[in-house]
Amino acid sequence: MPYPVSIESVAQRYAVLREYIASVAGDMAVKVVAVTKTFDIDAIDAAVACGVVDIGESYAQECVAKLSKLTDSQPLTDSQPKVHFIGRLQRNKVQRLADYVDVWQTVDRPKIVREISKRAPGADVMIQVNTTQVNTQGGCHASEVENLASIIDNARLNLVGLMTIGAYGDNARTRKCFQQLRRMTDALQLPFCSMGMTDDIGIAVSEGSNMVRVGRSLFGQRFV
Repeated sequence: MPYPVSIESVAQRYAVLREYIASVAGDMAVKVVAVTKTFDIDAIDAAVACGVVDIGESYAQECVAKLSKLTDSQPLTDSQPKVHFIGRLQRNKVQRLADYVDVWQTVDRPKIVREISKRAPGADVMIQVNTTQVNTQGGCHASEVENLASIIDNARLNLVGLMTIGAYGDNARTRKCFQQLRRMTDALQLPFCSMGMTDDIGIAVSEGSNMVRVGRSLFGQRFV
């Protein structure tokens, strides 16, 4: 059973998070993507009530089940959050997700590009780059990014940024990974550099992240 959250607790955590981000980012605007995986739609409702306009989901089945429940109970409006898919993408899951996802953050190979182009023409996408070179993490190699960006452009999708995951438990290596992604984002002149989660958000923002993906910082510890 998903762990419940309250608007009050999320509001308190969000205020602390925004203050911390501001202390590191200075004048740079940083978008917060609230990762609601393993939490029910009350987490989405609480985040939206606190002013969060972007949410992230990692699992296709959970994403569809949760968001279909949300849209059934609340008709779609312009005030509803933008949904980012931040989990590993499988081609056979794209069709199910297409009605619910606004930003596909984990595009890492041409067949995923083609499937999104087929199921969600003109969608906003981001390229996930495996800067740690850890096989268990998703993402393409840095050397593949320019070619994949060209494929995305030819598929008439909207490339809005790059995304990466840091090296767990290794701050020095994580910093180098984030520096690399920031350089690549700048070289491609893309608006968003998505890097940083609860445990490495300070490093990410200090290295130029303007989009962070956080769950525990907003909703507390997951118990599943």
